[in-house]
Amino acid sequence: MDFLPVKRALLSVTDKSGLPELARFLSAAGVELVSTGGTRKMLVEAGLPVTSVSDVTGFPEILNGRVKTLHPNVHGGILADKDNPEHVATLEKHGIAAFDMVVVNLYAFSKALEKGLPLPEMVEQIDIGGPTLLRASAKNFASILVVPDPAFYPEVMDALAQNGMKAPLALRQKTAAATFRQTSAYDDAIATYLAGA
Repeated sequence: MDFLPVKRALLSVTDKSGLPELARFLSAAGVELVSTGGTRKMLVEAGLPVTSVSDVTGFPEILNGRVKTLHPNVHGGILADKDNPEHVATLEKHGIAAFDMVVVNLYAFSKALEKGLPLPEMVEQIDIGGPTLLRASAKNFASILVVPDPAFYPEVMDALAQNGMKAPLALRQKTAAATFRQTSAYDDAIATYLAGA
């Protein structure tokens, strides 16, 4: 679809700069906000209505936060092709609500590298759920808007405001490309570190 209506967004970020403004903009337009851990706490403290990912999955965050979003109720809602009637029927059959926007940035592995942490602590700085959310969203840019960096927030808000809260395909493809570049660089930094550790 050329213009994707944005009605439901998943927000889970390490870099929280600019997030309250983006979240307020989305909420004021009637977008349902879904979030995890520290991101959700920040948004609730900002007075915004936020659904917990645990309420979406029906399962608590486990393993010290290692598993939060890795669940069909999240990834089914991200990976469904909204132009495919079979996908839409599958979501309905399993009671899964689709996401229209995913705002995620990753654990700051490069900053952890600068601290020279020991190997076990460095391993805990490797983000798993974040890259999975980003790659799934970027793959499905035809049906979802992925926002991998706060630098995109002004452009995203402007595009949505100009298009009646609908994300243009060109913007979705642009942010998808940026997402794959970021996850690739992230994985490369981890691989380089582990090879030399």
